[in-house]
Amino acid sequence: MTDSSSRAGAAPEPATQAEIAEAERRRASRRAERYGGAGRTEPRRRRAIAAGLGVLVVAAGVGVGFLGYQKFGPTDVEAEQLGYVVVDDSTLDLRIKVTRDDPAQPVVCIVRVMSRDGEETGRREVLVTPSVHGTVEVATVIRSSERPASGSVYACSTTVPGYLRAD
Repeated sequence: MTDSSSRAGAAPEPATQAEIAEAERRRASRRAERYGGAGRTEPRRRRAIAAGLGVLVVAAGVGVGFLGYQKFGPTDVEAEQLGYVVVDDSTLDLRIKVTRDDPAQPVVCIVRVMSRDGEETGRREVLVTPSVHGTVEVATVIRSSERPASGSVYACSTTVPGYLRAD
């Protein structure tokens, strides 16, 4: 056996702390050259980024929920169609039920007439005057430019235009 073959199987010589540190620096340098950057992000920084993103996602969810509630949540005024009668070729009699949170507040409802093909052929604003009851029934007559096929409530609001006010 030669001296070199006996060394191959033997344990390496113990290295000093300085040699070990230098070898680690070389490995880190090669790793940085190969994969880019100085290494991985610190665990503390990763946790901070994850927490920040989590807070951002929760805030966005709360914002979307709030906007949805404002748009589709309960309203101050709700209206329901009770029925309609076609009086003649240009007139429809419509009955609606209006429910409001504050019965002392006047409300305006827009009602409409549709022809057989679904086109709106007549429209009217109806003033619902203050009352002592939260829910009231209102009947109105709507003129139509064609033979009426149906009638419905388009919308109601607590913002009453000046020309409809009874005061």
